[in-house]
Amino acid sequence: MSLLGNLVSQVVRSAMDPEDAQRNPVNQRINPRRTGGLGDILGGVLGGGNQPSGYNPQQYERRSDNGFGLDDIIGGLTGANQRGDMNSGSGGLGDILGSVLGGQAMGGQKRGGFGGKGMLIAALMPMVLSWIKRNGGLGGALSKITGMGYENQARSWMSNQEVNDNLDPNEINRLFDDNEIQQVAAHTGANEMEVRQGLAELLPEVMNQLTPNGNLDNEPEANEEIEQIINQLSSRLGALK
Repeated sequence: MSLLGNLVSQVVRSAMDPEDAQRNPVNQRINPRRTGGLGDILGGVLGGGNQPSGYNPQQYERRSDNGFGLDDIIGGLTGANQRGDMNSGSGGLGDILGSVLGGQAMGGQKRGGFGGKGMLIAALMPMVLSWIKRNGGLGGALSKITGMGYENQARSWMSNQEVNDNLDPNEINRLFDDNEIQQVAAHTGANEMEVRQGLAELLPEVMNQLTPNGNLDNEPEANEEIEQIINQLSSRLGALK
């Protein structure tokens, strides 16, 4: 299983749920606020009662797929009846995200438009990964975050014992451009506050997944996986900015 494998599989699984479009990302809360742990949006995607045990949002452990994983998602997207025709490592994560965001056929049906928590997080994933890449990869992104005064938050993301200390959604424009936020809001049907809240939760969790040992020992692997996912998404959805 790749570094981001479980995270992407849970996000995609939620986005493929027929009921996902009816779920408002943050229950129309007006005032965004800083949250701990998995927060409002990401917690609904990864920590919901219907999620299987393949992803543990408290321990942040990467486990092999259990019963329903990336192979099954690929099968659902392609209509395949057999599992195991694609490697469930980083080589397919960008294609999986691209298929969902591009409205590929799922279970014989065509999904139109976006909506719900899973689809919002799926749309934010390329934005977060592109931001990490633009800022010099995993190490460079962490250095920029700590240099902006978020040293305590960054330390919690890398820790295997601490719950993620999420960013303040009101300050997310210090990292992400307002135009990007507006574009995601327009394409997903979420409002800008929901997009900011999602970014404030997703970036810490991605950083957490990319630092399983609590350090940067695996930075080359993490940066290579980010590059692969972005390249695959670019081929499906057009070049990412």
